[in-house]
Amino acid sequence: MDWLDALLFTPWAWFILALALAALEIAAPGAFMIWLAGAALATGVLTVFGIGWQLQLVAFALLAIASVVVGRNYLRRHPTPSADELLNRRGTRMLGEVVIVVEAIHDGEGRVQVGDSPWLACGPDMPVGARARIYQVEGSKLHVEPA
Repeated sequence: MDWLDALLFTPWAWFILALALAALEIAAPGAFMIWLAGAALATGVLTVFGIGWQLQLVAFALLAIASVVVGRNYLRRHPTPSADELLNRRGTRMLGEVVIVVEAIHDGEGRVQVGDSPWLACGPDMPVGARARIYQVEGSKLHVEPA
């Protein structure tokens, strides 16, 4: 075990592991590997003081658990603001948009043109070509009113 001790359980091995985990976080972000990288870095610093490999593994395990728990709690209390709150919520993005009726709205149902696609719409009766404003989105159905 002496050669394995000399090779694997050195401060440099822990620092390399920390670097590899940080690189994994950069390659596939998910705010998880970075906490493990911090635990590996801290274990590497502890290893400088000459602790044995058994204590290194215990220290890494405890530091990894603690850093993940603390990191998750921190992120839960301080969420990262989104650059675009409406990203992946196309229906909400359309609220207030003025569209053209492409299939007359009769008895409360018809179709309106949104971008390059016709959408099912409901609202008061309107003829083809009328301008309508979207005021509610319900699944793939748009609720419109005269604009």
